[in-house]
Amino acid sequence: MKSRVFLIALALLMGLAIAPNHAQAEAKKLPMVEANESGLYAQPWFKETFLDLKEDMAEAKAEGKQLVVFWEQKGCPYCRETHAVNLRKPKTVDYIKKHFFVVQLNLWGDREVVDVDGTPTTEKKLARKHRVQFTPTIQFFPQDPPKEAGVSSRDYEVWRLMGYWKPFHFHHTFQYVHEKGYVSQPNFQRWLSAVAEEYQAQGKEINLW
Repeated sequence: MKSRVFLIALALLMGLAIAPNHAQAEAKKLPMVEANESGLYAQPWFKETFLDLKEDMAEAKAEGKQLVVFWEQKGCPYCRETHAVNLRKPKTVDYIKKHFFVVQLNLWGDREVVDVDGTPTTEKKLARKHRVQFTPTIQFFPQDPPKEAGVSSRDYEVWRLMGYWKPFHFHHTFQYVHEKGYVSQPNFQRWLSAVAEEYQAQGKEINLW
């Protein structure tokens, strides 16, 4: 039993580092978005806001959702891959749209952003403040903004996804946050291994792509 769990965990872990397979059937995918004037691939369902993160958190909560910030930059190959592969899967997109309020920020952008502590800054300065060093980086936040003064959204995030993840891992990280899996199991890989075991017990196929 232990060896089986180990093999599942190893397969899931290895899935983070292997390059995407472009042989997937295009027919079942959503249309690929084009890069905008800033060179970012923005989904039509991404939220257009005043970039006040505290207000965005409040609006997300009013919709029964959580705020999630997609950090991307022009020319980022894995940002493009996320949009070309992961965000063209209807099941994943439907899940994100149902449970999350998505705001996209530019790692090198100059737009004004207000942090959850009320501090005005710019996208690129906020990225440094949050120690976002590469893209894509996705930050997940709780529904309620901090009540304490001087709390940065960097200290308030509940989960962070960094780099390109295979569709299976990508989809389940949103499930991990929505179901608050991080509360009972801070180790995402262990949580995902348990999910994979449950799928196998139910006879469900595990397709990493």
